[in-house]
Amino acid sequence: MAARILAVDDSPTILEMIKAILESGGYEVITASDGNEALEKARGEHPDLILLDVMLPKLDGYRVCRLLKFDQNYKDIPIIMLTAKTEEQAMATGIRTGADQYLTKPVEPDTLLAAVAEELGKAKGQ
Repeated sequence: MAARILAVDDSPTILEMIKAILESGGYEVITASDGNEALEKARGEHPDLILLDVMLPKLDGYRVCRLLKFDQNYKDIPIIMLTAKTEEQAMATGIRTGADQYLTKPVEPDTLLAAVAEELGKAKGQ
């Protein structure tokens, strides 16, 4: 059974690109375009991994990450932040809020697929 990944980005173009990359890697992809929808889908669908943008409408990615990582039901879902924010402080904040990895856009398809496979592998090992 293919791993299910929740991809969250407010740009429809980027979301489609991410979805195409992940589907080419054999993953099932669920999408959300704002922080509230991301939380709703994470809680309703319980994906195997979440790819999360930082700059989102309604709730930013840091807050979504924090809410999921501090909830016993969802804390084990790996979260990879995928964002245009490249500053050291932004990366540190992402890791502090519970993100398992922090990738910056634009991301190479191979890099994205490798990060996803790595985090899914770690999660299976728990």
